[in-house]
Amino acid sequence: MTTRRMVARRLADAFTRRLAGATCDVRFALDFTWLWTRRQLGRLRRLAGKPGTPLSAGQSPPHDTVCATGTPAPDDGVPVASIIIPVYGQSAVTRRCLDAVAAARTRCHYEVIVVDDGSADDTVAVVSAIAGVRLHALGRNSGFVHACNAGASLARGEYLVFLNNDTEVQDDWLDALLKCFDTHPRCGLAGAKLVYPDGRLQEAGGLIFRDGRALNYGRGGDPADLRFGFARQVDYCSGACIALPRTLFESLGGFDTRYCPAYYEDTDLAFAVREAGYEVWYQPRAQVIHLEGVTAGTDPDAGAKRHQQANRKVFADKWREALLRQPEAGSLRAGVARGMTHRCRARVLVIDAETPDPTRDSGSVRATAMLQILRKLGCHVQCMPVFGDARGGAVRRLQDAGVEIIHAPTPLARLRWWRDNGGDLDVVIACRLPIARECLPLARRYAAQAAVVFDTVDLHFLRLERAAALTCEPGDKAAASRARRAELKLIGHADLTLVVSEYERQLLEHAAPGAPVRVLSNIEDVRESAVPFAARRGLLFLGNFGHPPNVDAARWLCREILPRLRERLPGVVLHLVGYGSKTAVGELAGTDVEVHGQVADLGPILDAVRVALAPLRYGAGVKGKINRAMGCGLPVVTTPIGAEGMGLTDHMTALIAADAEDFARATAELYADERLWQVLSVAGLAHVRQCFSLDVATRTLADVLACLRAGLFMDA
Repeated sequence: MTTRRMVARRLADAFTRRLAGATCDVRFALDFTWLWTRRQLGRLRRLAGKPGTPLSAGQSPPHDTVCATGTPAPDDGVPVASIIIPVYGQSAVTRRCLDAVAAARTRCHYEVIVVDDGSADDTVAVVSAIAGVRLHALGRNSGFVHACNAGASLARGEYLVFLNNDTEVQDDWLDALLKCFDTHPRCGLAGAKLVYPDGRLQEAGGLIFRDGRALNYGRGGDPADLRFGFARQVDYCSGACIALPRTLFESLGGFDTRYCPAYYEDTDLAFAVREAGYEVWYQPRAQVIHLEGVTAGTDPDAGAKRHQQANRKVFADKWREALLRQPEAGSLRAGVARGMTHRCRARVLVIDAETPDPTRDSGSVRATAMLQILRKLGCHVQCMPVFGDARGGAVRRLQDAGVEIIHAPTPLARLRWWRDNGGDLDVVIACRLPIARECLPLARRYAAQAAVVFDTVDLHFLRLERAAALTCEPGDKAAASRARRAELKLIGHADLTLVVSEYERQLLEHAAPGAPVRVLSNIEDVRESAVPFAARRGLLFLGNFGHPPNVDAARWLCREILPRLRERLPGVVLHLVGYGSKTAVGELAGTDVEVHGQVADLGPILDAVRVALAPLRYGAGVKGKINRAMGCGLPVVTTPIGAEGMGLTDHMTALIAADAEDFARATAELYADERLWQVLSVAGLAHVRQCFSLDVATRTLADVLACLRAGLFMDA
């Protein structure tokens, strides 16, 4: 045993003894020292691969914002959205609101309807002079509720967007609001993030307590705080900016007139939407500056504001039964931390090395799908990327899907997060061996009530053992042995372990007898391509080239297999595509080898090539590159290692070859034989549907959640 390992083990043993009787503050200090010591000793990096190799290379790509100039609906066209702005006086404020709507970037066709509620100033004249705005003057002051209903009765759009005149919308606000209805099929009402003019947050959705009182979540906070940066279900959204389908609004009878002239009509509408079987969503991408109180004031005992308390009683009486399911009004922490997620089935934390990015690697495809499935199963889902940042397209896509990102980039930040939030968790899922080694002990300490799941992604020790068998290096064998001991120890301590293949589950039956293990395999969307055999050219090797098995495979392919292929298929071009390929295998580029790097949209190249190759000589788990190809009808040639755990049969679902000569022969056969190509194309699609589809993964995760909640940790 090396000196460094002896020091680490002695420190860990000493901390374990001290923790048994320590106070919370002492435990926190010892935990931090333990984490810092392990980081200094390089344990995480050494287990990830050879010394000095990062856990996962690269950064998430920047968000690819689409900039498009929005235009109102043409005179002869039907708008997608009708923006209804009720006004009463304050003509200068209304003008700024309309200017902001016109200037804000959007792709959606819309119409603007201004309903004047009997203004005594020059509002009618000011609005009448603005081209493209429909003005409806009520003649006398009837109140906010009547003005909104009057505007809705004139609307032509598929969606109604109610917007206060004391607002200034920001770029992309309307597209973001309407996107909610596409992203979340049960969404019946969507509301914006409201920000004060001084930059403080006014509201990120609202919470209603059992007595009918309301809480504006995040009030006074930082709008950029990640807690307010993800889409989620809420009790209600402020009527200052909300959107809903026009047909739904009409079916509900519009805003309830018992709340005239104003206040609690927006909360009532949200409860009515939910009673009709729909959901209410907060959309942070729709950001709106709100000059709260410009029209109605802020004094609860004066002006229209005086109706707030009276209408709360009306609301509480109308929704008495529904309010029984709301949280009790209590401390701020009790009201917000758990209250904002009180509609969720479970609170699930998923911890991984980086933010899953489906354009980077197949593990990210599976991880992203898992997060989305958990959310659709009714969970409040948090994702903590240990080495990732809080920016980029991958982060935004998860936030838009309803996943909360936790940014805790240092051991101390993570420890503080565990201390402050661990007690709110129901399930903790730690992905990959190096991450689980840090997180599982903290989960046991600070989230003792939570079920702990170890998601291996693929068995780390199995991959290292196979690599060591190829290199025959004593150091590689020693690293594989250490990984085996560490991984099996974690499997023994976890409540449940997830593996990606039946092969690995059976392996653990012998290596970790009695440990509950379930299979959650790769998850792939099926996209049948219409491009025929004759219109395709070339070969494809797709992979994350930050992953050593893919680098080894690419070099073997180009140095051993491709020379044999040139004799059989003169002029055929090999395409190396994937994250890190230009850096890791760029030297392989040549006249018949093109190195493309990372490609955001794989569809065009998958439709263009004729055969996908997966010449893996070592590795573990299920191979996403094979799933991705077969999932769009592209036949595959692979090795026994590539086919392992995937249920593939030679010449039925794929071609399988063990050495370079056989691999070249099989590739040439498939490339030239249209009948065989068609058979494998159809069979591959069927195989992905049967074994690796979203439906299969959803059933598995639903069953896992049920077992965890019931305390049943056993094989299905």
